Amino acid sequence: MVYGPRSEIHPTSAVRSAKIVVAGGLGVGKTTLVGAVSEVPPLHMDEPITQASAGVDDLAGAPAKKTTTVGIDFGRIHISDTRVLYLFGTPGQTRFGPLWQSLTEGALGALVLVDTRNLDASHEHLSLLEEQGTPYAVAINRFDGAPFHPPEEIRQALALDPDTPLTDCDARVGRSGYRALIELVTYLTALHLRHLERRP
Repeated sequence: MVYGPRSEIHPTSAVRSAKIVVAGGLGVGKTTLVGAVSEVPPLHMDEPITQASAGVDDLAGAPAKKTTTVGIDFGRIHISDTRVLYLFGTPGQTRFGPLWQSLTEGALGALVLVDTRNLDASHEHLSLLEEQGTPYAVAINRFDGAPFHPPEEIRQALALDPDTPLTDCDARVGRSGYRALIELVTYLTALHLRHLERRP
Protein backbone atom coordinates (compact mmCIF):
# COMPACT_ATOMS: atom_id res chain seq x y z
CA MET A 1 0.00 0.00 0.00
CA VAL A 2 1.38 3.44 -0.96
CA TYR A 3 0.90 6.45 1.25
CA GLY A 4 0.68 10.02 0.03
CA PRO A 5 1.79 13.15 1.83
CA ARG A 6 0.08 13.84 5.17
CA SER A 7 -1.24 10.27 5.26
CA GLU A 8 -3.22 9.47 8.37
CA ILE A 9 -1.93 5.87 8.25
CA HIS A 10 1.54 5.42 9.69
CA PRO A 11 3.20 2.00 9.87
CA THR A 12 4.68 1.32 13.27
CA SER A 13 8.07 0.37 11.84
CA ALA A 14 10.11 0.43 8.66
CA VAL A 15 12.62 -2.21 7.74
CA ARG A 16 14.14 -0.31 4.83
CA SER A 17 14.88 3.39 4.57
CA ALA A 18 16.44 5.70 2.01
CA LYS A 19 17.92 9.17 2.29
CA ILE A 20 16.87 11.73 -0.32
CA VAL A 21 18.42 15.19 -0.52
CA VAL A 22 16.39 18.21 -1.66
CA ALA A 23 18.89 20.72 -3.06
CA GLY A 24 18.91 24.02 -4.94
CA GLY A 25 19.74 27.69 -4.68
CA LEU A 26 18.64 30.22 -2.09
CA GLY A 27 14.88 30.79 -2.04
CA VAL A 28 14.09 28.10 -4.60
CA GLY A 29 11.48 26.38 -2.40
CA LYS A 30 13.30 23.52 -0.66
CA THR A 31 11.87 24.26 2.79
CA THR A 32 8.40 24.68 1.31
CA LEU A 33 8.55 21.37 -0.56
CA VAL A 34 9.78 19.36 2.43
CA GLY A 35 7.04 20.87 4.55
CA ALA A 36 4.38 20.16 1.93
CA VAL A 37 5.20 16.47 1.44
CA SER A 38 6.33 15.35 4.90
CA GLU A 39 3.85 13.13 6.74
CA VAL A 40 5.20 14.40 10.08
CA PRO A 41 5.74 18.00 11.21
CA PRO A 42 8.97 18.88 9.40
CA LEU A 43 12.11 20.06 11.15
CA HIS A 44 13.26 23.45 9.88
CA MET A 45 16.46 25.23 10.90
CA ASP A 46 15.62 28.76 9.75
CA GLU A 47 16.92 32.10 10.94
CA PRO A 48 15.88 35.66 10.01
CA ILE A 49 17.87 37.25 7.18
CA THR A 50 19.82 40.16 8.66
CA GLN A 51 21.97 42.97 7.33
CA ALA A 52 25.03 40.83 8.10
CA SER A 53 24.24 38.70 5.05
CA ALA A 54 24.21 41.68 2.69
CA GLY A 55 26.84 41.19 0.03
CA VAL A 56 27.23 37.55 1.06
CA ASP A 57 23.90 35.96 0.09
CA ASP A 58 22.38 36.76 -3.31
CA LEU A 59 18.72 37.64 -2.75
CA ALA A 60 18.14 38.94 -6.27
CA GLY A 61 15.87 36.01 -7.09
CA ALA A 62 13.93 36.21 -3.81
CA PRO A 63 13.79 39.84 -2.63
CA ALA A 64 10.85 39.19 -0.29
CA LYS A 65 12.58 36.34 1.55
CA LYS A 66 12.71 37.01 5.32
CA THR A 67 14.24 33.79 6.67
CA THR A 68 16.82 31.32 5.41
CA THR A 69 17.82 27.75 6.22
CA VAL A 70 21.10 27.64 8.14
CA GLY A 71 21.12 23.91 8.92
CA ILE A 72 18.76 21.40 7.35
CA ASP A 73 15.12 20.77 6.63
CA PHE A 74 14.00 17.26 7.55
CA GLY A 75 10.86 15.33 6.66
CA ARG A 76 9.62 11.77 6.29
CA ILE A 77 7.42 9.86 3.85
CA HIS A 78 6.37 6.21 4.15
CA ILE A 79 6.07 4.76 0.64
CA SER A 80 4.92 1.32 1.79
CA ASP A 81 4.36 -0.67 4.98
CA THR A 82 8.08 -1.30 5.32
CA ARG A 83 9.83 1.45 3.36
CA VAL A 84 10.40 5.06 4.29
CA LEU A 85 12.07 8.04 2.65
CA TYR A 86 13.93 10.53 4.83
CA LEU A 87 14.14 13.96 3.20
CA PHE A 88 17.04 16.30 3.92
CA GLY A 89 16.78 19.84 2.56
CA THR A 90 20.06 21.69 2.14
CA PRO A 91 20.72 25.39 2.77
CA GLY A 92 20.92 27.29 -0.50
CA GLN A 93 23.91 29.56 0.09
CA THR A 94 27.26 28.58 -1.39
CA ARG A 95 28.96 29.31 1.96
CA PHE A 96 27.32 26.12 3.23
CA GLY A 97 29.16 24.00 0.65
CA PRO A 98 30.77 21.71 3.27
CA LEU A 99 27.31 20.98 4.70
CA TRP A 100 25.97 20.17 1.21
CA GLN A 101 28.76 17.64 0.82
CA SER A 102 28.07 16.10 4.22
CA LEU A 103 24.32 15.82 3.60
CA THR A 104 24.74 14.11 0.23
CA GLU A 105 26.97 11.37 1.67
CA GLY A 106 24.98 8.15 1.78
CA ALA A 107 22.04 9.63 -0.11
CA LEU A 108 20.21 7.40 -2.55
CA GLY A 109 19.63 10.41 -4.77
CA ALA A 110 18.70 14.09 -4.87
CA LEU A 111 15.86 16.25 -6.11
CA VAL A 112 17.24 19.60 -7.31
CA LEU A 113 14.77 22.47 -7.39
CA VAL A 114 15.41 25.24 -9.90
CA ASP A 115 13.91 28.69 -10.38
CA THR A 116 13.73 30.22 -13.87
CA ARG A 117 14.44 33.63 -12.34
CA ASN A 118 17.94 32.48 -11.43
CA LEU A 119 18.99 29.23 -13.11
CA ASP A 120 22.67 29.98 -12.46
CA ALA A 121 22.09 29.41 -8.73
CA SER A 122 21.68 25.69 -9.42
CA HIS A 123 25.02 25.07 -11.12
CA GLU A 124 27.09 24.58 -7.97
CA HIS A 125 24.57 22.14 -6.52
CA LEU A 126 24.49 20.13 -9.75
CA SER A 127 28.27 20.12 -9.99
CA LEU A 128 28.65 18.80 -6.44
CA LEU A 129 26.19 15.97 -7.05
CA GLU A 130 27.98 15.00 -10.24
CA GLU A 131 31.38 15.08 -8.53
CA GLN A 132 30.07 12.80 -5.79
CA GLY A 133 28.30 10.49 -8.21
CA THR A 134 24.91 11.14 -6.63
CA PRO A 135 22.09 10.60 -9.14
CA TYR A 136 19.48 13.33 -9.28
CA ALA A 137 16.31 14.60 -10.90
CA VAL A 138 15.49 18.26 -11.52
CA ALA A 139 12.15 19.94 -10.75
CA ILE A 140 11.29 23.42 -12.04
CA ASN A 141 9.47 25.23 -9.26
CA ARG A 142 7.16 27.46 -11.28
CA PHE A 143 6.88 30.69 -9.28
CA ASP A 144 4.04 33.09 -9.99
CA GLY A 145 5.24 35.75 -12.43
CA ALA A 146 8.55 34.01 -13.15
CA PRO A 147 9.66 33.85 -16.80
CA PHE A 148 8.55 30.73 -18.62
CA HIS A 149 11.11 28.71 -20.55
CA PRO A 150 10.31 25.39 -22.24
CA PRO A 151 11.80 22.36 -20.49
CA GLU A 152 14.21 21.65 -23.34
CA GLU A 153 15.67 25.16 -23.04
CA ILE A 154 16.13 24.66 -19.30
CA ARG A 155 17.70 21.24 -19.91
CA GLN A 156 20.19 22.87 -22.27
CA ALA A 157 20.90 25.80 -19.93
CA LEU A 158 21.66 23.40 -17.07
CA ALA A 159 23.63 21.02 -19.33
CA LEU A 160 21.55 18.05 -18.14
CA ASP A 161 22.10 14.58 -19.55
CA PRO A 162 19.25 13.36 -21.78
CA ASP A 163 18.32 10.70 -19.20
CA THR A 164 18.11 13.11 -16.24
CA PRO A 165 14.43 13.56 -15.29
CA LEU A 166 13.17 17.14 -15.63
CA THR A 167 9.69 18.00 -14.44
CA ASP A 168 7.57 20.95 -13.28
CA CYS A 169 6.28 21.29 -9.74
CA ASP A 170 4.64 23.68 -7.34
CA ALA A 171 6.54 23.26 -4.06
CA ARG A 172 3.57 24.66 -2.13
CA VAL A 173 1.33 21.75 -3.16
CA GLY A 174 2.01 18.40 -1.53
CA ARG A 175 0.80 16.27 -4.44
CA SER A 176 2.90 18.24 -6.89
CA GLY A 177 6.03 17.81 -4.79
CA TYR A 178 5.16 14.15 -4.32
CA ARG A 179 5.00 13.67 -8.11
CA ALA A 180 8.47 15.20 -8.45
CA LEU A 181 9.77 12.73 -5.86
CA ILE A 182 8.09 9.86 -7.71
CA GLU A 183 9.99 10.93 -10.87
CA LEU A 184 13.22 10.75 -8.89
CA VAL A 185 12.48 7.38 -7.27
CA THR A 186 11.41 5.89 -10.63
CA TYR A 187 14.69 7.08 -12.14
CA LEU A 188 16.72 5.67 -9.24
CA THR A 189 14.94 2.34 -9.57
CA ALA A 190 15.76 2.20 -13.30
CA LEU A 191 19.42 2.96 -12.58
CA HIS A 192 19.53 0.20 -9.99
CA LEU A 193 18.00 -2.33 -12.40
CA ARG A 194 20.52 -1.37 -15.10
CA HIS A 195 23.32 -1.87 -12.61
CA LEU A 196 22.02 -5.34 -11.74
CA GLU A 197 21.76 -6.27 -15.42
CA ARG A 198 25.41 -5.37 -15.97
CA ARG A 199 26.65 -7.53 -13.11
CA PRO A 200 28.31 -10.77 -14.21
